[in-house]
Amino acid sequence: VQLVETGGGLVQPGESLRLSCTASGFMFVNYALGWFRQAPGKEREGVSCVAWTGGTGYVDSVKGRFTVSRDNAKKFVYLQMNSLREEDTAIYYCAAAWGGSDFCSGSNWMTASYQYWGQGTQVTVSS
Repeated sequence: VQLVETGGGLVQPGESLRLSCTASGFMFVNYALGWFRQAPGKEREGVSCVAWTGGTGYVDSVKGRFTVSRDNAKKFVYLQMNSLREEDTAIYYCAAAWGGSDFCSGSNWMTASYQYWGQGTQVTVSS
């Protein structure tokens, strides 16, 4: 089983980045995919979630700026991040959780158990 994130980097406030996560070794279509982040000295937090049906969830701080999507055929999940802020600086991880079509509704996806995790990609937003 493997999840590999790419697309991180250094950008200025207001700019955009697109993170990608490719999956292998498990039945991708049966899993919800989450994006999490951890900033230095802070706890890991859920950023967004996309169920196998495409239903999504977001933490309030990124609503309207970030968009999560998935390609079940290619086994990819994406996080389009626009209008980036310095407080978005963190290591971003993708994770997979066995779940149904409503997995990403509400806020339970933020604290649910995820079976597989990637190694993370650094996003730095700084002027």
